Amino acid sequence: MTDAELALWRILRSRQLQGFKFRRQHPIGPFVADFVCLERKLVVELDGGHHAQQAEADAERTQYLQGAGFRVIRFWNNDVLTEMDGVAEWVLATLTPTLLPPAGEGL
Repeated sequence: MTDAELALWRILRSRQLQGFKFRRQHPIGPFVADFVCLERKLVVELDGGHHAQQAEADAERTQYLQGAGFRVIRFWNNDVLTEMDGVAEWVLATLTPTLLPPAGEGL
């Protein structure tokens, strides 16, 4: 695992993020997800510098995962290493979305 993957795994493992269970390096079809919460069908992918050159392959992968019913969120490795609190908050917010009224409906 990369340094960023290790850092994020420290936050996600053992149900440390609000009790959600994550698996790492989990196969989904022909792909291996960096991290996945099967209960909420959320895939968390970490991208290093090489991903800038493989945007098309990443888009294909995301399309496949979404077609299989997963939400996919991506973070740059640097963001994980420098903004871990924000990354953890984003993952948690994605796992537990706030119920908002439909667009156009006021309070």
